Amino acid sequence: MTISTRFAPSPTGYLHVGGARTALFSWLYARKHGGQFVLRIEDTDLERSTAESVNAILEGMTWLGLEYDKGPFYQTERFERYNEIIQQLMDNGLAYRCNCSRERLDAMRDEAMKNKTKPRYDGHCRNRQVDPNEPHVIRFLNPEDGAVVVDDLVRGKVAFSNAELDDLIIKRTDGSPTYNLTVVVDDMDMDINVVIRGDDHLNNTPRQINILRALGQEPPKYAHVPMILGDDGARLSKRHGAVSVMQYREEGYLPEALLNYLVRLGWSHGDQEIFTVDEMIELFDIDAVNKAASTFNTEKLLWLNQHYIKTSDPARIAHLLSPHMGKLDIDPSEGADLVDVVRAQQERAKTLVEMAEISAFIYKDFDAYDEKAAKKNLRPADRKPLEAVQVALQNLDEWTREILHQTVEQVAEALEVKMGKVAQPLRVAVVGRAASPGIDDTLYLVGKEACLSRIERALEFITQREQNA
Repeated sequence: MTISTRFAPSPTGYLHVGGARTALFSWLYARKHGGQFVLRIEDTDLERSTAESVNAILEGMTWLGLEYDKGPFYQTERFERYNEIIQQLMDNGLAYRCNCSRERLDAMRDEAMKNKTKPRYDGHCRNRQVDPNEPHVIRFLNPEDGAVVVDDLVRGKVAFSNAELDDLIIKRTDGSPTYNLTVVVDDMDMDINVVIRGDDHLNNTPRQINILRALGQEPPKYAHVPMILGDDGARLSKRHGAVSVMQYREEGYLPEALLNYLVRLGWSHGDQEIFTVDEMIELFDIDAVNKAASTFNTEKLLWLNQHYIKTSDPARIAHLLSPHMGKLDIDPSEGADLVDVVRAQQERAKTLVEMAEISAFIYKDFDAYDEKAAKKNLRPADRKPLEAVQVALQNLDEWTREILHQTVEQVAEALEVKMGKVAQPLRVAVVGRAASPGIDDTLYLVGKEACLSRIERALEFITQREQNA
């Protein structure tokens, strides 16, 4: 039997972290077992579903590299099929019309709340012949006896008494089908045999199993994964920071870092922390997913992101970095080769946004010196080494890292000081702050003309400081 899983988001917002993890688990399970992964867009909530949200979901899936084998399928294009199944249930006496008023239903609910019992429909219309021409809903005739046992791949066996499940509505008064009906028909038609989803859907599962059995279908296997919590123990939400997958891209995270982080949210393989996608496919299994909720830890994600930035091909990082440079009004094609910049900064940045910010000085002048760095390294005593290195750099015919390193070294020797006494004032003059790649890398990437101009500016700054003393 070919394994077939699905990811079925509602397009009422962005692709969030919880959804992305569900998609990842479903994708990994299908890939591990040589199966198929289906993308389905559950867009029957016409008021809240938007084309922008559909695009955000598709974009998020593409960015994460979770390619699907079939789809995307849209539920709004399948209403005819849902109505066909509803009619089949009606014809077989497994569904019925109900015209109970809102007042009657509210009174029933109030009574149940007062008696501290679970609110459920009392089957009033089960044996009544409701006129199809008057406003009505259609309800599924749920079995009254026995129990539904969900043999969950994560939680184990979970039993639900049919007496606790009421006759749920499968078609609204306006003629639109409801979630539990559409999901059943889609899973049946798309040959889905493993459903991996959040545990907030667990209570829907016995209802869906009963409808499937009423249609003569064998239910899929279910795996309900626990929710993701913020570091305060509450369900992960916007107030915990970024929860949209594309927001992580905007903040300079790599897709492989987010995937690696998500796979470890509730699943583990010994003490291993770093997983390639191939390793995830080989090692992942749904029965190793924890039953307990997972806590999102941004520091851990940052650590992973830094690891991937450090160890990835500089050309790929440069490609991903380029848009972040653009947001700083920098065109990387005008100046140092961005791949060289990445090589110089790979060890120094946790995100691509940070890498862009600490690399901006290479392409454009900075507005002001870091106050602490200037106070320590642009003093009157630093004038002499700066003037000496300015002359030495001006006289260079070649601008290579090796020659630049030798030049700074030779100036230090001539002045009989340690190299840092020349390199650090030079770094602050050229970069504007006390931290940058090695001085030879820094000078090489900034270029001769800009370096000489910035040294001149630093000397003027020292003169101004002397005059104000």
